[in-house]
Amino acid sequence: MDNQAQQALTQALESLEEWKNSFGAWKPDATLSISEEKIEEVFSRLSQKLKCNYPFHHPVYAGQMLKPPHPITWAAYAMAMSINPNNHALDGGPPSSEMEKEALAELAKFFGYGDTYLGHLTASGTVANLEALWIARESHPGKKIAFSSNSHYTHERMCGVLAVEGIKIPVLENGQFDLNTIDSNEIGTIVVTLGTTGLGEVEPLDQILPWAKKHGIRIHIDAAYGGFFRSLKDSDLIDGTQWQLMQEADSIVVDPHKHGLQPYGCGCVLFKDPSVGKFYKHDSPYTYFTSDNLHLGEISLECSRAGAAAVALWTTLQCFPLKKEEGFGPIMAKCRQAALKGYSLMVNSKKLQPYKKPELDILTYFPVSDSINSVSQISELSKKVFDAGMRNQSFYLSLFKVPSSNFIRLYPEYEADEEYVTILRSVLMHPEHEEFIEELVKRIESHF
Repeated sequence: MDNQAQQALTQALESLEEWKNSFGAWKPDATLSISEEKIEEVFSRLSQKLKCNYPFHHPVYAGQMLKPPHPITWAAYAMAMSINPNNHALDGGPPSSEMEKEALAELAKFFGYGDTYLGHLTASGTVANLEALWIARESHPGKKIAFSSNSHYTHERMCGVLAVEGIKIPVLENGQFDLNTIDSNEIGTIVVTLGTTGLGEVEPLDQILPWAKKHGIRIHIDAAYGGFFRSLKDSDLIDGTQWQLMQEADSIVVDPHKHGLQPYGCGCVLFKDPSVGKFYKHDSPYTYFTSDNLHLGEISLECSRAGAAAVALWTTLQCFPLKKEEGFGPIMAKCRQAALKGYSLMVNSKKLQPYKKPELDILTYFPVSDSINSVSQISELSKKVFDAGMRNQSFYLSLFKVPSSNFIRLYPEYEADEEYVTILRSVLMHPEHEEFIEELVKRIESHF
């Protein structure tokens, strides 16, 4: 945490302590006391254990979709956790519930839903997608759920959980869905991913929308990873075609704990039609409601939910608005520019070759040399570079498996002597990567 956030947290906690004491004098029970020596000893060991993590906070880390929350977000979360509100029932956390509603309103407006929608925060994108697919099942009973072969594995898994048949749609070489392979009469919902977690690919919503509407099929957008890139929809950094159509979807999922600067435990699901709330109807002997309107606990498959997550997201959106020129726009632009710069550097490299041009901020590439002529050799060297970077602590990458049939379609000069080829992958989630990418590429090249 930087000094500014530390100071803000200290002052806020002091103010909060005054509020706690305003209810009368009290002291914690002796059973909860811990000696200063014990606290110091345990936290000393804890700090050493935590140092075994990879440096997610630093641009030298360009591996998986991992990064710490913004210091202001961390401070807000810590402050709320000193109270530990529960956003399931309104009396579990009135202020944090209100902040969740305000944060959701910002997200709904950002995605084009306006003032008419239904939604809430979740523990993760996985749970958010589960709820979206659950609504798909309830609203179209007996119908199947379709998703592309590039979609996240959670969709197939959640179809199993929900006892709904899921169908994988093949993706053509041009990125379009091969809709001729499925029977539209059998489909109730089709999932379109805007920002796949593997390559960061943006699926063709403009192709799916008219087809789905023609056949009365719902559309669910999985924007868990890519959602915040909508802030660039009117810029020249990305193709805004798909992002400008998001408001046409029936439901949207986004993960603020990815690009939204949040700690883990913050997903979000939004529904365009508030009437889907009827599927959440429930009753319990110990839950009572303070208004006739659906509150957050009535529209969630989860029960207890961390109010601190809502507080942290609300605070973040106050400091970083969802705008192109302010707040998240400039942050996402830096991440995108890092990927474009890295791609350009590798196009001109004698040691690295980009696999595909990045659509967002995920860069994939593989080693090249005169002595490499098969996918097995690419895989072997990719793994050596991956290991060497972590061993020397000079960079942290991730590995990505590609079917060799797909790979040699783009690079026919290589022999497909194995079913899969392993290449290198960098998720450039830090805005600092835009400045660091040149150094990162140099460090990777130095290991050949």
